[in-house]
Amino acid sequence: MREILPGIVHWRVVHPDIQIEVDSYFVSAVQPACLIDPLVPPEGLDCFNAQPPQHIYLTNRLHDRDSRKFVRAFGTVVWCHEAGLHEFADGDLAVKGFRFGDALPGGIKALQVNVLCPEETALLLPTSGGVLSIGDAVIHEDGELSFVPDTLIGDDPPAVKRGLKAALLRLCEEETFDHLLFAHGDPIIGGAKDALLAFCRA
Repeated sequence: MREILPGIVHWRVVHPDIQIEVDSYFVSAVQPACLIDPLVPPEGLDCFNAQPPQHIYLTNRLHDRDSRKFVRAFGTVVWCHEAGLHEFADGDLAVKGFRFGDALPGGIKALQVNVLCPEETALLLPTSGGVLSIGDAVIHEDGELSFVPDTLIGDDPPAVKRGLKAALLRLCEEETFDHLLFAHGDPIIGGAKDALLAFCRA
């Protein structure tokens, strides 16, 4: 675990189901403290005892990851866009729904992407000049922004990629942020909006 911005901690661990490294975040820079797309870090749950996360925000319904462990340990409230709540219909994990444009606890803004899936959400954190958290819409590998493999995109990858670029370009034009967090890839600290704009316009 490492602090990448004041009050934002990042870690990377192997996802037990897909067997690739994924990225998670703990945010205490906004209150109440929250997690984004969390797996339990190598340090374990005990490292959160001093400041337990009160909320978990999912960028899409498939990123619940270790949410159940945090709920059992701390009573954390889990949130997902209402279009993804069907994933949790069996009641194994209680999840609250939000809509695009909602202001979530901590002043976090839920922003519309919904290209890869209807509930796909970007989260704007009101700290450090603006921090945008992105799920699967774009990934950051080897210092480059890219999309997930075509096999995960759908029947018409070129059309989906155009839609993703349009959605991300809209976010760049409408919102203020200087940093990017990814569910898959290293964060970009500083100059993130310029990097995302260049990617979308390429």
